[in-house]
Amino acid sequence: MNWGMKNRLNQLMPGGRCFFMPIDHGYFQGPTRSLERPGETVKPLLPHVDAIFCTRGVLRAALDPLTAKPIVLRVSGCTSMVGEDLANEELTTSITEIIRVNAAAVGISVFIGSHYERQSLQNLATIVNQCEDYGIPVMAVTAVGRELEKREARYLSLCCRIAAELGARVVKTYWCEEHFEKVVNGCPVPVIMAGGPKCETELEVLEFVHDGISKGAAGINLGRNVWQSPHPVAMAKALRAVVHDQATVAQAHEILKSTKGKKQAA
Repeated sequence: MNWGMKNRLNQLMPGGRCFFMPIDHGYFQGPTRSLERPGETVKPLLPHVDAIFCTRGVLRAALDPLTAKPIVLRVSGCTSMVGEDLANEELTTSITEIIRVNAAAVGISVFIGSHYERQSLQNLATIVNQCEDYGIPVMAVTAVGRELEKREARYLSLCCRIAAELGARVVKTYWCEEHFEKVVNGCPVPVIMAGGPKCETELEVLEFVHDGISKGAAGINLGRNVWQSPHPVAMAKALRAVVHDQATVAQAHEILKSTKGKKQAA
C-alpha cells in the first residue's frame, strides 16, 4: 500500500475504526427531512464524526471548504425514487474532479443480484482502477434498493466479498441480526455498517451498532439515525463512544442521556 493510500485511510479510520456521516440521500430522493440545509445540519456534528459522505454538489454548495474533516465523495448515481430501478446507476464523477475537491475517499453503490449487477460492478472496477493510481481508497456500498428482505448474512457476505475482490478498500453493508460475524469474517477488507431505515428508539440504534462492532465491524456510516434524532449531537457522541472507546450499550446510553440533559439546561 502506497504512502498516500495509507495516509488517507488513517485520516478516515484512525486506529482502524470509523464513524462516517452520510448526507448523500438527496442524490436519489431529493430534499430529505433534516437535510433541507445540509450544511447547517452537519455543522454541530463535525467534531464527533471522522468523515462526511456526500456528493460533489452538496460539498460545493453547503460545506465550508476550510474544514479539515475528510470527505468521502459519492461518485455513482443517475437514478431516483420515482424512476424504474434504483440499481441502474452510472459513474457521475471523474478522477479529475475527485482530486480537484480533495476527496479522501470515494463511495460507489453496487447492486448484487439486480438486473444491473454487471453494470454496477463494472462501475466499481472502473473507479478502483482510476483511484488506485492516485492512492485514493474506494468504499463499495452494498445497496439493495427497495428489496429490504435481502438484508441477511448469506447475501451480504456474497456482496461484501465480491466488492473486496474487485478492489474496494472498505465495504459498507447492512447489519443483520443473525450471523453478522460471517459477513465480516468473509471479507478481507474493513466492513462498516450502514444505518438503514430509521430505528424506533435511540437504544435500538446503540444496540445494533454495539452488536456489529463486537462482531468485527470497523465502524459505522450512519445518517438518518443521527441527524433525524431529536438530539443529534447527543446521539453522535454516544455512537462515537461505542465505535472508538469500546463503550457498552449502557455506557453509551448514559452519554446520550447526560448530553441531552446538558443541551436542555443550556
